Amino acid sequence: MAPIAGVTLLQGDITNVETAERIIGHLKGQKSELVVCDGAPDVTGMHDIDEYIQSQLILAALNITTFVLADGGTFVAKMFRGKDTTLLYTQLRIFFDRVTVTKPKSSRNSSMEAFIVCQSYHAPTGYVHCMINPFLDHNYTDANPLTGPNRYIVPFLACGDLSGYDADQTYAVGKSHEPLCPVQPPTNPPYKPFIEAQRTEAWSSKRQKQDPSPGGSG
Repeated sequence: MAPIAGVTLLQGDITNVETAERIIGHLKGQKSELVVCDGAPDVTGMHDIDEYIQSQLILAALNITTFVLADGGTFVAKMFRGKDTTLLYTQLRIFFDRVTVTKPKSSRNSSMEAFIVCQSYHAPTGYVHCMINPFLDHNYTDANPLTGPNRYIVPFLACGDLSGYDADQTYAVGKSHEPLCPVQPPTNPPYKPFIEAQRTEAWSSKRQKQDPSPGGSG
């Protein structure tokens, strides 16, 4: 980027602690009324991955913002809309009174790009500023040193043993598999007539295949 008069240019990875410290150091303890983040990853074309990486960049920018943004300030960042937009919204809502996802007219309708505008910054009670980004911390064990607000803003945790069956998936059943009968089947379910009709129809169809002639075998 070409030099701009009155503008300090830094090149670095905002997810890196050293880069964050350089940005904070240039403000020399002063607070900013506005922080704008227009960063984006090199898109892969796989929307789920692009959305996830972009959300991590936003959270890294937010972590720096908590050091430099004045109380009541505004944070604006580019984002990619997707299934986890609500999670990102909820995380930002902890720090800002008003969070809005908007798409300006200049942005192509075919693009998943949008902008999230966060207004009225207020750090939550008990929040401790730290350069070790709590949002990007994937230590979900009981030994996690984060406490209070620093702990509950960590993204949601998938519980249980992930090596087992997934309740949202459908798995093929082996031919030798014998289903277990329910301990107490329904006494008079509303779908009972439908099940009986299905069985009757299946039985009739089976009989017709065995004896296709109207009069049967002679």
